[in-house]
Amino acid sequence: MSDQPYEGRYEGPYEGYDPYPQPQQQQQQRQGQPQQQQPPQQAEWQQHTQQWEGQTWETQVQPSMPAADTTYLPPQGYQAYPEPQTYGVGRPLPQEAPTPAPEWTPAYQPPVQQAPGTGTGSAVTPDTASGYGPPTVTGNARVTDAQRARAEGRSPIIEPGIQPAALTAVLGLLLSGTAAIGQYALVVPLVLLQAVTAAGWFRLNGMWPARQGIALAFLGAVTADVALLAAGRENAPAAILGTLGVWVLLTLVLQLRSHADPDTRMYGLMATVTSAALAIIATGHLAAEPDAVTVGAAAVAVAILARALPLPTAASVVVALLAAAGAGIAVGGMTDLGSKGAFLGLGAGVCALIGHRVASYDYPSRFVHFTAGVALPLAAAAPAVYLLGRALG
Repeated sequence: MSDQPYEGRYEGPYEGYDPYPQPQQQQQQRQGQPQQQQPPQQAEWQQHTQQWEGQTWETQVQPSMPAADTTYLPPQGYQAYPEPQTYGVGRPLPQEAPTPAPEWTPAYQPPVQQAPGTGTGSAVTPDTASGYGPPTVTGNARVTDAQRARAEGRSPIIEPGIQPAALTAVLGLLLSGTAAIGQYALVVPLVLLQAVTAAGWFRLNGMWPARQGIALAFLGAVTADVALLAAGRENAPAAILGTLGVWVLLTLVLQLRSHADPDTRMYGLMATVTSAALAIIATGHLAAEPDAVTVGAAAVAVAILARALPLPTAASVVVALLAAAGAGIAVGGMTDLGSKGAFLGLGAGVCALIGHRVASYDYPSRFVHFTAGVALPLAAAAPAVYLLGRALG
């Protein structure tokens, strides 16, 4: 080889050099056969080529980043806060657009109509037409008639009215007429009276539907009727009081087995006992003399109709008692009682007005007026009819 640089272009292939040996050559190497001698140029090229075998490195040096110069890069999707701008002389402040005031629309409030006599300082000013109070933060609370009456300084008592009084009069006339027919005929309107009495007392106390209590009280009344018919009028006190005692004990046992709280059990016990007692006491019409039942039931019917007249309370009570005494005299003249019927009618009328007053307490509902308002006057008059009938007969 000469020291002169190579000029020109070598266009032929390298002789004797095969960069990819054939399988035959590899087999000869494995068998130990001598290989062909490589040319000097190929050996020198291979020597220079082998010098670069081994570990390699990059020809360009990357500048290292010191840890102190690193900056925090916000995560993807994070928008950094803009740099604060300072405003000085010659740099005007930015003009902010004025914020429009929110539109405010007052909520609709229905007009409140005050009842006459309530005044401006009344705590409750309900709407007369709808029966609801004014709008509040917690909602519109229902204002009952009793609450309205108390707020206005009136008595929370409202009379049943003419319709319940008419029903009471019809039922009283049925009792009066069937008593003149016979004892077994009297049982039919009496059982109806006892059923309405049991239901009306529970409804009057706000316990509705109380099917078990109503059924228990009505069953006690029917038991008293059967016992009285079996024992006769001469044994009427034993039949009535014995049934009442058994039913009080039965009600007490049933309430003790209840899993309700003590207050609820006591309230249910008192309501059931009272309802059963009133329904059983109504059996007194069946135990009394037929003439006494005829006079007393007619007196109750007339007294309740007179009490329903649109009169002041005191005048209405006086008129009702006078009407009861007059009915006693009129009907008593048709029987053996004669003028004694006035005392019987007056006594029955007093008891009827007491029952009427109880049925009209605390603004009861319409259904109360058609149950307790109808039945309580006649049921409350049963003891007076029985006792006065035996005393005057």
